[in-house]
Amino acid sequence: MQTKVSTKGQVVLPGPLRRRLGIRAGDALEANIEAGRIVLTPGNKRRHRVKIVTDPATGLPAFSAGPEAPTLTSKEVEEILSNFP
Repeated sequence: MQTKVSTKGQVVLPGPLRRRLGIRAGDALEANIEAGRIVLTPGNKRRHRVKIVTDPATGLPAFSAGPEAPTLTSKEVEEILSNFP
């Protein structure tokens, strides 16, 4: 795939490449030169945004971090709650 460098030095990564690597707007990329090539490597994975929702089955508050989020440990839940206003 081919892309161009803008007058501001910006490069657009083609959509299929971004989707394949899960890169979204605002994600960090590490830029290096290797054997005369520019190599971009995705930075740390974006953390899932956790929110409190109402459980439809019980009507009680519950955490939701999306369908692809990892299962949280009790310690992680405690840490999240300690930062909750």
